[in-house]
Amino acid sequence: MGAREVGLPDRVVGEGLPESVTIWEVGPRDGLQNEDSIVPVGVKLEFLDRLADAGGRILEATSFVHPGWVPQLADAEELLAGLDRRAGVAYPVLVPNERGLDRALKAGVEHIAIFASATETFARKNLNSSLDEQFAMFDPVVTRAKAEGLRVRGYVSMCFGDPWEGPVAREQVVGVGKKLLDLGCDQLSLGDTIGVATPGQVTALIGGFDRVDRLAVHFHDTYGQALANTYAALRAGVRTVDSSAGGLGGCPYAESATGNLATEDLVWMLDGLGIEHGVDLDKLCDASAWMAEQLGRPSPSRVVRALRG
Repeated sequence: MGAREVGLPDRVVGEGLPESVTIWEVGPRDGLQNEDSIVPVGVKLEFLDRLADAGGRILEATSFVHPGWVPQLADAEELLAGLDRRAGVAYPVLVPNERGLDRALKAGVEHIAIFASATETFARKNLNSSLDEQFAMFDPVVTRAKAEGLRVRGYVSMCFGDPWEGPVAREQVVGVGKKLLDLGCDQLSLGDTIGVATPGQVTALIGGFDRVDRLAVHFHDTYGQALANTYAALRAGVRTVDSSAGGLGGCPYAESATGNLATEDLVWMLDGLGIEHGVDLDKLCDASAWMAEQLGRPSPSRVVRALRG
């Protein structure tokens, strides 16, 4: 059987699962931020167009971090200026502080994300702040963004394990998350930054939150657990899943963080479970295979490799 003859998986609807899931595509930002060679802005723009053509409706486009921190995203203004913004497609951007918010507002964004830590060590390494001090930094960002009519997402990193501190107490993660919601975040994305979580941990952590409808999950596949953890999150009531086209990505501040959950692998599972998501798998595989060619290496996604050879 040829690579293109596989088609879609047989659908068997699972009990206790949602009818639909929102896929939050992070490939253009999180997927490319750790590349060694600078990806031209034209390539990034075409990648975003291809993902929109494939049915992506939330495409995290870039980040307004200081260029010295993440040189790969130093072209944020140029990228947003050249972006063909599609009707019905959201293009969130990550902002680290008020200066980043100023740049984002000037660029005309409508949806931002802030990036918090669940642990003391990662807060100091990534945010130059303590675990408690980070909220004072985020407060004016969220307040101003909401006053400007922007939607705000709060990422929480190191929710299941930290390379310096080890396992992270669930109560600590829930405490950080609830503070971000109290600040005004519309949604929380719970991140397994180094990919150490297992499904039981995922179920237990989600169970600590009152508003599961405001949660998303963001899994890395370091130990091959990302899909299993996603399935556990869906059964626990989560309806938004972060993923990266082609399985691109990592974390520039955590060397043990490997690629994100591949969007194609997620879509294959959702299709098999009969869960609606709005993404065309064939077009998505084409987009990721094209991006892999631009980067000069094969796609990490198992589904892309299976369907595109």
